[in-house]
Amino acid sequence: MKWILWIFTVLAGILILITVIGYLLPKEHTITREARFHQSPEAVWKAITDIDAMPSWRQGLKSVKRLPDKNGLPAWIETLDSGIIPLETETSLPPLRLVVRIADPKLPFGGTWTYEITPAPEGCSLRIREDGEVYNPIFRFVSRFVLGYSGTIDAYLKSLGRKFGEQTKVEN
Repeated sequence: MKWILWIFTVLAGILILITVIGYLLPKEHTITREARFHQSPEAVWKAITDIDAMPSWRQGLKSVKRLPDKNGLPAWIETLDSGIIPLETETSLPPLRLVVRIADPKLPFGGTWTYEITPAPEGCSLRIREDGEVYNPIFRFVSRFVLGYSGTIDAYLKSLGRKFGEQTKVEN
């Protein structure tokens, strides 16, 4: 019985420590990643804006459900391995710039992804900037130290490379 109490005390202490560290971390973060593709800007634009086709190439994306447009721009719900995320397009400047926002303030996180496509002689580069917010201190700790802020962007860019049959190198 004594060892059960000891284990419970240690686990409670770890949870308290994680919570305190989470409170000390900033709620906001910005992370940028970039990859080059041997594709035209238009081909990359089509891939990142064809919402209905995304489950066929994006790792971890199970399905999408289109919602009515907001301000004339697409909105949808993504069902991922990790949960459901409603998204809406804020800015669409084909084929160079796209801004998408998480559209549910009740989630433990939020923010935007800004996609910037830059033409290059051999194709183009896609830079994604996440301006994120993590509201829950425990999730903030996990996001920073376990998952890493760039994990989702890295997986997205690698999935896009696989869609095009390319080996993708993700850079800062």
